[in-house]
Amino acid sequence: NPTTGAIVEVTIDDAVSGFTHRNEYVYLPPAWFAGDHPPALPAVLMIGGEFNTPADWIRSGNIMPIIDDFTAAHGGKAPILVFVDSGGSFNNDTECVNGPRGNAADHLTKDVRPYVISQFGASAAPADWGVEGWSMGGTCAVDLAAMHPDVFSTFEDIAGDIAPNAGTRQQTVQRLFGGNANHYSDFDPMTVIGRHSYHDVSAWFDISGPAGARDALTAQTIAANALCALGTTHGMACGVVAQAGKHDWPFAAKAFTTALPWLAGQIGTPEAPRLTLPTTPAPTVTVEAARR
Repeated sequence: NPTTGAIVEVTIDDAVSGFTHRNEYVYLPPAWFAGDHPPALPAVLMIGGEFNTPADWIRSGNIMPIIDDFTAAHGGKAPILVFVDSGGSFNNDTECVNGPRGNAADHLTKDVRPYVISQFGASAAPADWGVEGWSMGGTCAVDLAAMHPDVFSTFEDIAGDIAPNAGTRQQTVQRLFGGNANHYSDFDPMTVIGRHSYHDVSAWFDISGPAGARDALTAQTIAANALCALGTTHGMACGVVAQAGKHDWPFAAKAFTTALPWLAGQIGTPEAPRLTLPTTPAPTVTVEAARR
C-alpha cells in the first residue's frame, strides 16, 4: 500500500494492431492498492512528443512529484496514467495515425485501453477516459478524442498542431498515409470534428503566450483556437488557456499541473470535484489561416 503509488512496466500485446512497440508504463495511485479489490479508477493516456520514449512524461516532464502532491491532497486518489508508446521506436514519427509507419492509433485504442481495463480494473466507461499530450502528443490527443468519442471523453492538447504533421501537406499525405488523401482526411481533426456532433466531450488547449494577442499567432495558437472554435460549434466543451513558456518539457509540465485538477474531476476521479473549464479570449481564426 504505497503512499506515492507505483509505476509498473508492462508489455502489451499488439495482436489487434500489429504495431511493434517498446514496453510501456502504467502509474497506479495509492488508492489502487487500498482494500481487497482495486477500485475502477478513471484512466488517462499520456503521449509525448515526436521523438519520444514511453517514459518521457516521467523523466523529461518530471510529473510524478505533481501527481504525488495531487494524491496527497485527494486521499490517495488519482487517475491511472498510461505512458504509451506512440512511435514504436525513437525516430518513427507516427503522429498516432494508422499508416505505413504502423497502426499507432489502433495500438492506443484497441491494444492499450482494453489491456488497462482488463489488467488493472480501470473503468471501461468512455466518460472515465482521457488523453493527455504535448507537441505531437497534443495533436494525437485531439485526434484520438475527436475520432473516438465512444472511447474518450476528455483531452488536453498542449501546443499541438492543427493536424498530423510530417512536413508539408503533400509530404504528410505521402509519409503518413502512403499518398492516400482520403486516409489523411480520416485523421484530420478539422475534418473529423466537422463530421461529428459531440456530447459530453471536453477539451483543454494549452498555448504559450497571451491567447488574444495578434502578435502571438504561432502555429500552435492558431491550431488551438481553430480547433476549439470548430469543436464548440459541434458540441464540445472547450477552452484555450495561455501561459508563459516555450515549446519545451517545462512548459508541458506546467500546463499539465494547471489542468490536472480539472482533468481529474472531468473523468470522475473520486474526491476530485468537477471544475469549470477556463477560457481565455481568442482571436478570430479562419480554417484557411489555421492550415497555412
